[in-house]
Amino acid sequence: MIWTVVGAVSGFLAVALGAFAAHGLHGRLAPDALATFETGARYQMAHALALVALGFGADRLRPADARAVGALFAAGSVLFAGSLYTLALTGVRAWGAVTPLGGLAFLAGWAWLGWAAARVRA
Repeated sequence: MIWTVVGAVSGFLAVALGAFAAHGLHGRLAPDALATFETGARYQMAHALALVALGFGADRLRPADARAVGALFAAGSVLFAGSLYTLALTGVRAWGAVTPLGGLAFLAGWAWLGWAAARVRA
């Protein structure tokens, strides 16, 4: 159930940061920077929902698989969304080099989830 809590916190933050972008950053950031920030919030929310679902369904997976998938989704959120937030707010392009690492964590999490689910007997 820990992944439900992690997902709920991440979802809360995604909504709060998305609202901050829409209301607090609109007009203060260039349109491309605002779009970058919003992409981070969108991916964070998608994976927050995935973490909540994982939390509710983790008992159907082997514990090690659930931990790995949850850790990969959480790490992906921090690296992917976090780097996009930082890039948008600071304009430091070097943060863009971190974003693909988060994307790889997301991809690995989805692949692991698929692999783990395929091994579960229905």
